[in-house]
Amino acid sequence: MNYTLHQLQIFLKVSETGSITKAAEELHLTQPAVSIQLKNLQQHFDIPLIEVVNKKVYITEFGRELINTSKRILNEIDLIEQHTMAIKGKLTGKLNIAAVSTGKYIAPYYLSGFHNQYDGVELNLDVTNKGKVLESLEKNEIDFAFLSTIPGQIKLKKIDLMQDKLFLVGNGDVKISKTATTREILESRPLIFRENGSATRLMMEKFLQRCKVELKQKMELSSNEAVKQSLIAGLGISLMPLIGIKNELSLGHLKILPVKGTPINTSWNLVWLAEKKLSPVASAFVDYIKHEKMAIFDRHFSWTASLTEKQKKKS
Repeated sequence: MNYTLHQLQIFLKVSETGSITKAAEELHLTQPAVSIQLKNLQQHFDIPLIEVVNKKVYITEFGRELINTSKRILNEIDLIEQHTMAIKGKLTGKLNIAAVSTGKYIAPYYLSGFHNQYDGVELNLDVTNKGKVLESLEKNEIDFAFLSTIPGQIKLKKIDLMQDKLFLVGNGDVKISKTATTREILESRPLIFRENGSATRLMMEKFLQRCKVELKQKMELSSNEAVKQSLIAGLGISLMPLIGIKNELSLGHLKILPVKGTPINTSWNLVWLAEKKLSPVASAFVDYIKHEKMAIFDRHFSWTASLTEKQKKKS
């Protein structure tokens, strides 16, 4: 068989986009060029790789098998290129990283210094929900993930990055009586939740159970930003991670409500599959994080510790 790596790359791109036209655009090729390479690849197999119905591309079962094999082949080729460049003293390659939605407040700070140091490395950061992050980890589709809670069902290695804290937060105009109990505060206002599966949602449910709160009104939103904007609009109160509300607190748009049982301590971690064979780029990133994580925290997140101390004095 004489099919080429280029043909496999084109086939993967067509499978990702579901369209020959879109694949051609992303690969900066003409549509006929993509079609010709697909046809040449197909000639090596007696079983169809794709089916085109109403101009939409569908991958056959055999085609999906070839996708998995192609990914492994291309990953190995990429590793060879990385090792070759590493021997020459040049670090190149891709680093694929995912982060849960709240992770967007910290991930860029742990990536920027590494990216500046190794400008030959291509960084791909996908900020998504926890379920998709875990799925990408399990399928070995990413090198690393930023997570605040470590799942027990996957064998992972991790580096502790920093502590975070969850506070009960409301609109800057919220008035709380000094004599009001935690339960009275929670039951007197609508509670805004993150979606099921979110680490923040899990923490909030456990907090409410400890407080023995009877839920009367509830709103569920799928991102931290949506929760934050709802709080600013005065729609209710919610537990929020401190790292995501710095500006809103300083501007007075949001207010920390001093209630017993808060802040709730949590932590951020960089994780990867325990059995994963790290590429030179991934190994370099692990070394970078181990050596720089304290400096990154001091430079960008030391304000969280001082703000927490101020809050303790208020309560």
